[in-house]
Amino acid sequence: MTGYGKASATYNNKTISIEIKTLNSKQIDLNLKLNSSYRNKEIEIRNRIANSLERGKVDCYIIKEFVEEAPNLNINKALFVSYYKQFEALAEEVNAPKASILHYVLQIPEINSCCDKEVKQDELDILFLLLDEAIEQTDQYRLIEGKCLEKDLMLRIRLIGEKLLEIDQFESLRIQQIKDKLLSKLNELDCQSLDMNRFEQEIIYYIEKLDITEEKTRLKQHLDYFVNTMNLPTSQGKKLGFIAQEIGREINTLGSKAQDANMQKIVVQMKDELEKIKEQILNVL
Repeated sequence: MTGYGKASATYNNKTISIEIKTLNSKQIDLNLKLNSSYRNKEIEIRNRIANSLERGKVDCYIIKEFVEEAPNLNINKALFVSYYKQFEALAEEVNAPKASILHYVLQIPEINSCCDKEVKQDELDILFLLLDEAIEQTDQYRLIEGKCLEKDLMLRIRLIGEKLLEIDQFESLRIQQIKDKLLSKLNELDCQSLDMNRFEQEIIYYIEKLDITEEKTRLKQHLDYFVNTMNLPTSQGKKLGFIAQEIGREINTLGSKAQDANMQKIVVQMKDELEKIKEQILNVL
């Protein structure tokens, strides 16, 4: 489910900003980019995000910027010169431009480091408060989208239920049409010694194979179960997916047993609504 949240605050001479973006995914897929000074808290940050957001492709950016003068850096000059010469030699060997060598060498963690490496607890407290705020905003964004999804899913389920009721008007006529068609075929064969009692028995046996009462009952139960599951207080995206599969199974059986153009048309319409439901379920936690 898509979501967005952002929080920021200023601490001493630093601004800490946290931005969270989420997209649809069956599992939690977290891409975390954070300032190097918070690396020792990465596992804790990941766990807090995963436990709160549950599912989705999540991008989280934690940025720390200095408002005033940045702290002094310790430059390892000997190591810098060594790396620079090696990069320069490689550039000459492959005839590559040397303009960006300085930039890339300075990105190497061993080259420079802040004098004040240890992050104070006050700053970490602010960091996690901001993280909780960004997560809460993301959840609120998801809730708003969830309300729209709920309305759409309820509409699709209701439409399938209405289509199911439309089948009744064709069902009794369908049985008589099948019976008349079989009798017409037998008359074409000019069977003078046709045993009508036996014929009726065979018709009853054949019609029982085409009876869709059980399928209609089970489909109605699945539709009700889908609605009841949606009304549960906790997220049920995976469960709704399983119920949708069962709904599809009953609709397919109705179509295979129909042998009536009007009923098969209704079945196609129900399948169309079900496909829309399956697409939307991917957005549900």
